[in-house]
Parts: sequence; C-alpha cells; structure tokens
Amino acid sequence: MADHPVDEKLPPLKMATTGLQHVAAMYAGVVAPPLIVGAAIGLTATELTFLTGACLFTAGLATFLQTLGIWKIGARLPFVNGVTFAGVAPMTAIVASTEDKSDALPIIFGAVIVAGLLGFFAAPFFSKAIRFFPPVVTGTVITLIGVSLLPVAFGWAQGPSPDADDFGSSTNLGLAAITLVIVLVLRRFTRGFVKQIAVLLGLVAGTIIAIPFGVTDFGPVADASVVGFPTPFHFGAPQFQLAAILSMCVVMVVSMTESTADMLALGEIVDRKADEKTIAAGLRADTLGSAVSPLFNGFMCSAFAQNIGLVAMTKIRSRYVVAAGGGFLVLMGLCPMAASLIAVVPRPVLGGAGIVLFGSVAASGIQTLVRASLDKDNNVLIVAVSLAVGIIPIAEPEFYHAFPENAKIILDSGISTGCVVAVLLNLVFNHIGGRKRDAEEVTHPMEAGEEITEATRAPATP
Repeated sequence: MADHPVDEKLPPLKMATTGLQHVAAMYAGVVAPPLIVGAAIGLTATELTFLTGACLFTAGLATFLQTLGIWKIGARLPFVNGVTFAGVAPMTAIVASTEDKSDALPIIFGAVIVAGLLGFFAAPFFSKAIRFFPPVVTGTVITLIGVSLLPVAFGWAQGPSPDADDFGSSTNLGLAAITLVIVLVLRRFTRGFVKQIAVLLGLVAGTIIAIPFGVTDFGPVADASVVGFPTPFHFGAPQFQLAAILSMCVVMVVSMTESTADMLALGEIVDRKADEKTIAAGLRADTLGSAVSPLFNGFMCSAFAQNIGLVAMTKIRSRYVVAAGGGFLVLMGLCPMAASLIAVVPRPVLGGAGIVLFGSVAASGIQTLVRASLDKDNNVLIVAVSLAVGIIPIAEPEFYHAFPENAKIILDSGISTGCVVAVLLNLVFNHIGGRKRDAEEVTHPMEAGEEITEATRAPATP
C-alpha cells in the first residue's frame, strides 16, 4: 500500500525549497514576540538578536517534535510550531510589573516552564473534546483562523511599523500588490514544482523589485555573526512567581484551544482527520516544546495557523517538508547570519504573499462548511453567531477594553472565542434536549411565501 501523502518523502531539493517556503511564511510571526518583549525590557541590539535567534532555534525543535514525533508526542502532521502571539500581552504585563527588568525574562521563563508541564499532563483530557467538533464547528473555526490572520497580512502590506512615515504608502501597497500578482501568475501559468513554490518565488521576486525603492534592507546580514548558540539560561535561572504562572497558564489554555482547532483544520486539508489520539499527541508536542523552550531562552510554542494556508494552497502534504523547515529554523538559531537572510524580505512583500496564504485558510473553512448541513436552521444559527463573535476583536479591537486583563487574553482571540461559542451552540442546538432539531429545515424569511390558491385557502367559518 502506498504511503499517505502526509508520510511522503520528497526529493532533497524539493524538500528543501518547500521547507524554506514554510519558514518564509511564518518567520515574521516568530520574531515579532521576542522583538516586542525585548523592546519592553530594554534589551540591547545584541541581546535582542540573541533572543530572536533563540526563539527561532526553539521553534525548530518544537516543529521536529510535532512533525516527526517521539513516543506519544507529536501529531505527525505538517505542522510548524513557533512562539505563540497570545503570550505577548501577558509577557509585556509581567515586564511592566517587574521593578528590576533584568528579572523579567527569568520570571517569564519560569512561568512558561510550569504552564508547559501542566499542559503536557492535561493534554489527554483536553483532547477528549474532539467529539464536540463536528463539521459545523470545525468549518466555522477554520474560517475564523483565516479571517483572523488576514489583518496581519494587511498590516504587513502597509510596512514594518505604524509609526514610520511611509506606513501605508503607495510604494508599500504597490510592492504588496506586485508580489500578490506574481504569486497568482505563477499559480495560473506554471506547473509542477514551480507552481508549488510560487509563494517562495514571489517573495524572492518581490524582494528584488523592492531594492530600487530603498525598502530592502541588507543591514541585518552585514551586522550578523556567522555562528551563535543559544546558551542555556543566558538571561538567568528561571524564577517562579505565582501571578506570572497563573497568567501563562491562561495563555496555555488559549494556545491549546487554538492548536486543537488548527489540528482539526489541517486534518481536513490533508485528508487525515485528527482524532482524539492525534490531538492528544499534538498537544503534548506543543506543551513539551513550551516547557523546554525557556531552557534555550525561548517562549511558549504553539502551532502556526498561517502555514495551514500554505499546505492548502500548494497541496504538498508531507510532514517531512515541514520537518525540513524545522531544520532551517534550527540552523537560523545557530547561525544569526542565515536568520538575517529571511529578515531581508520587506514586510510589504510578505503582506502580498500573506493575502494568498491566509485567504486559502478561510477558503478551506468554507469548503468544510459546505459539508456541515447548512440546510438545517440550527446549523445556520451556529455558524452565524460564532462567526460574528469571532470577528469582534478584528472589527472592533477595543470592544473588550473594560474587561480584566486575564479575561482579555481569551476574549481578544477571535479564534478562541468563536471556537467556544460554536462548541456551546452545537451542544445546545444539536445535543441537549429531549429531541434533536436536525430535521428542521432552514427558513428563509426574505423569500416570498407560498402562493395562496383556492385549493389552499382555509374555508371560511360560518
């Protein structure tokens, strides 16, 4: 029997280039959290480079755990793991509440270790929620993942910093549009291998085109050293503070919820559905990767939703391709100069490619919803309300401003809130109660009613 496409081993060149494409798609998401937290602490440029390299290195290790797996650890699906953005707000809050900023990172690392270990032991119990994720729920969550990621691409398209004078300039938006067009043209008029690496070729072409406009910065390459290793506990031994631990445990729950949704989404895309066993193994990889990450000065790790879009678009489902991407991440962590090569790609160019990638995720969710029996009234309500709640943080970012910070960690994640609402509504409408409402057809209040004829008119009362 032939291997499933997920277990297919591609030729070395194809493996390397498609793996690098995954790295290019998620690079900005990995380096953003350490840059934000490091800036809040006031790290020097050298320390900031070290912290960023450490996060790349630990993302590679976590990706190995997820794709290749050991024992009952790892979903063995084409998943890229990296620093979760859900932890940025609580980590910066920890920094703000720490008087001696040199203690901030050790406190964060200690909290991440505890949260990771607790999550590891909770994984098999958390995975039992799989039966609460029918197509009406998974389709809604997958769509929300794509919709939630699109603003990231739009932000990239405008430039690297909202404070910059050229943020949203015609030059930046033009470069994003050109990159998008290049990717679309390659996908439309090429075949085979070239078609599959269209995003990577689009990023290279867009970067070259950006050079005359002064947007491409080769400074990171010139300033980077060739070799560097993330020395264990470089910033000090971990410290354990209860408030910080509780804060990161909340982030871990959010991360596990999103990872469960991501695994279900990817399982649909690669045609190997993520069952309870797979989700438990995937969550163990996430949480163990998070617990080990602080040893090498990294943060909490989670599955990267943006790479699901790349799998959906390229149709390359091999987990070994993503493992190759993990290898590149490890090498970048060990070689700052190699890491800086990806940093050369201008943010607008990444934004143009991101529109295709993240839009593909939303499209995959819509494909799943097609199988969700939307001719049933209850399912339409589940999708409608869940999407509306999940889009709140995107459409109105300050909607939950009056809530406590810990609550905002969950509420500001449209994926998490939409997922929770979809699961609860599915229980209420399709499971709880004396009879199921599955047989009820969807109503269309805007459609005209049945024509009244003499045959259907009720007889007049005498």
